[in-house]
Amino acid sequence: MSRLAQTEGLTDIQREILATVRDFVDKEILPVATELEHRDAYPTQIVEGLKELGVFGLMIPEEYGGLGESLLTYALTVEEIARGWMSVSGIINTHFIVAYLLKQHGTQEQKEYFLPRMATGEIRAAFSMSEPALGSDVAAISSKGVRDGDGYLLSGQKMWLTNGGSSTLVAVLCRTDEGHPEGTAPHRSMTTFLVEKEAGFGEVRPGLTVPGKIEKMGYKGVDTTELIMDGLRIPADRVLGGRTGRGFSHMMDGVEVGRVNVAARGCGVARRAFELGIDYAQQRHTFGKPIAQHQAIQFKLAEMATKVEAAHAMMVNAARKKDSGQRNDLEAGMAKYLASEYCKEVVEDAFRIHGGYGFSKEYEIERLYREAPMLLIGEGTAEIQKMIIGRRLLEEYRIQG
Repeated sequence: MSRLAQTEGLTDIQREILATVRDFVDKEILPVATELEHRDAYPTQIVEGLKELGVFGLMIPEEYGGLGESLLTYALTVEEIARGWMSVSGIINTHFIVAYLLKQHGTQEQKEYFLPRMATGEIRAAFSMSEPALGSDVAAISSKGVRDGDGYLLSGQKMWLTNGGSSTLVAVLCRTDEGHPEGTAPHRSMTTFLVEKEAGFGEVRPGLTVPGKIEKMGYKGVDTTELIMDGLRIPADRVLGGRTGRGFSHMMDGVEVGRVNVAARGCGVARRAFELGIDYAQQRHTFGKPIAQHQAIQFKLAEMATKVEAAHAMMVNAARKKDSGQRNDLEAGMAKYLASEYCKEVVEDAFRIHGGYGFSKEYEIERLYREAPMLLIGEGTAEIQKMIIGRRLLEEYRIQG
């Protein structure tokens, strides 16, 4: 175990879970990650191993067959998995967010129907807010859910679904004007629908098409897709929570915990980049000595390690705040912003330490160099995080009188 990124105050169970996941990463993920990533191959065997470990049910309550663990335990698990291969943590994250939404906001029937099978990984979930034309402006979505008899007809095009093809359940945010008079604030006329489908691509159920994987610079292995709805019929009992008009607040709650997840991913990737950099610096010789003995390289290593440690501390703080039942949008935004920026910088410094070899696909740092940028935009761009942070600070420090 490394000196960096240690977490004080963990229970014996938490330490046991993390040790088990760390061992799995070292034995089952790191040896194959780069080869799978270069082929853009879905890591089926790794996913099956994570099912056996119970990772898909980590935060699902024990009464529904999960482990009933905290957001902190989940975030530290994600950090370990991202250290092995960030794409694998993405496969888990959207599933976790939908399970969290069901746990927090679902009806009793929805919890009993979905959560036990989600805990085993039999049902794998994705969630969908973004659309081709709107990016971070969630309130401007145009996908619609229109009441039709005892259900709803969904239409529209969604974008950037992680696990869009491999999932069998998608939480989809649509605009529903039912019961909301004209002039209602946009965020009060949105609803989250629980859409069940077949895994795969093409028409996965009547009215629902997943066209295919979007080709990406990095973040390979995991499928990222569009979702096209054209008269997709959804029964009324698949409205999350049983009532329309609450979708925006549902999704923002999910994204809040998702931002802790992205911060954890940044911590994991940065820690792996540091490990690669400090190992290489002790093996590579120039001017008659290991480059680690050159002050210029030692300065880089010192800066990298400090960033790894700082990002980890902020991520842990954000997770613990949410676990305590307190509002954590400020802490989650700060953690996501800092961890993703520091991750990019640590990866680049490790890349520089490798010199020309960092540009070679034979070296793992090349993969990390392409993966890190996704964290700058996932779960809200750095600019969005700064807007959230700034607004919350003005709330907290408003001048009185």
